[in-house]
Amino acid sequence: MGNQQLIPAGHGAALRLKRGEQLRLIDPQGGQSGDLLAFSHDGTQRLSNGRSFDYGGKIYLSTGDVLWSDRSNPMLTIVADEVGRHDFLYSSCSIEMYRMQYGVTGYHANCYDNLYSGMRELGLEPGPLPTAFNFFMNVDVEADGRLIIKPPKSRAGDSMILRAEMDLAIALSACPAPTCNGGGTTGPIAFEVLP
Repeated sequence: MGNQQLIPAGHGAALRLKRGEQLRLIDPQGGQSGDLLAFSHDGTQRLSNGRSFDYGGKIYLSTGDVLWSDRSNPMLTIVADEVGRHDFLYSSCSIEMYRMQYGVTGYHANCYDNLYSGMRELGLEPGPLPTAFNFFMNVDVEADGRLIIKPPKSRAGDSMILRAEMDLAIALSACPAPTCNGGGTTGPIAFEVLP
């Protein structure tokens, strides 16, 4: 296995993946969700939930499914998934969201800032962020269209593996929103790059 790295609760990380390399995302303690954002190595293509829904024909993605770019090119393929439920509908939590939905004053750690900073660390100017792939986040769509956030199904040590289909810039965040993580204390996310 590769060299596993830990992202502390509420923090982010950034890395580059070469085509064919695999990224393993791990929930060390269980019940924790994270955000993944992918750009092409030069920033000209961005992860697209809409294109992924178009070409996959579904909103729940798991083993064998592809995450597509906004230019209709495959970016990542899910090659293994021990959890089986992830969200690709909700935008990343942001400072504005914490103010509007939770009444937070002052700064609150958030996935948007973590992902934005991650892309800048990799030398890219991300502009407004597209919807991230919210791995391990468990969202049900009710018959009337309402979205219900449930606790993640991931247990301690559960993971998923995604294969890069092009050279990529990747930003990750260990989501600090209690709502997305079963309402309790938020935890870390780990990752490793596999050949």
